[in-house]
Amino acid sequence: MRTVLRVLYCLALIAGAGATFAQEVVLKPFVLASRGPGDVAAKADAAKAALARNGFVVVGSYTPYPNATIIAVTNDELRVTAAKSEHGGFGAAQRVAVTRVGNEVQVSYTNPVYLANAYRMAGELKDTAAKLKAALGDTEEFGARGLTPAQLRKYHYMFGMEYFDEPNVLATYGSFDEAVKAVETGLAAGKQGVRKAYRVDVPGKKEALFGVAMRGDGDTGKFMDDRYIMSEIDFKDLKSTAHLPYDLLVSDNKVYALYARFRIAISFPDLSMAGANSFMNIMKSPEAIRKALALSVCGKEDAR
Repeated sequence: MRTVLRVLYCLALIAGAGATFAQEVVLKPFVLASRGPGDVAAKADAAKAALARNGFVVVGSYTPYPNATIIAVTNDELRVTAAKSEHGGFGAAQRVAVTRVGNEVQVSYTNPVYLANAYRMAGELKDTAAKLKAALGDTEEFGARGLTPAQLRKYHYMFGMEYFDEPNVLATYGSFDEAVKAVETGLAAGKQGVRKAYRVDVPGKKEALFGVAMRGDGDTGKFMDDRYIMSEIDFKDLKSTAHLPYDLLVSDNKVYALYARFRIAISFPDLSMAGANSFMNIMKSPEAIRKALALSVCGKEDAR
């Protein structure tokens, strides 16, 4: 009888482990809200109105290239959660994209739960995810085969590449206020083709998130250019336009940016290293982006 009970107990443990494995959450970087006929400008206006009705504040929008509009939003949960972890400010905003693809317009947005884990935030922003769904819809998650929360919280693309907690330090100033002033001044000048798309201040903390639009010209400048980079890597039917824009974070007296080998890879984790539409095609982009951002906020290519 004892042998039978032991066997039943072991079977129960195995079944329980299997059920746990089967229920493991897999997250993808983007959510498709809707797709169908329409006009980009009209869809963007409708999205802004729906977002406002569901408690979001639109902090900025911009057009990185024709037939695409990106809307940045924040809310109380995003800002409060951002304040609870180191560099949590990178997650203080979510991005909504309206993109014309052929004869249809796709409305999509960053997956808050995915980014909360990727940015190691103290919470998964599930209320924000529910409100985005209520405002815009939720047809499917897309952009990757998917990663578990545990995988996201320790993510890097491959051996030797940066993790979330290894951002670039672009500049160091005497105070938070001085750092913010330098960033605002540099982005307003736009001398490196880097301009402000939005700003979100993190409450109760000396931290401010800036979304930045990047435009570069010529054979050298193209490697930091939003349009060029996306033309190389955003090639699938469902567009990952909400990857943009890039981010700067002022935290205390320092200005940070996530290194592009992390920041791009977290939006495109399945992108191959070599071949057509691969990271190899934008191999020069990580350093081109870092230098453009550094020159914008402190006038030096390398403040490391």
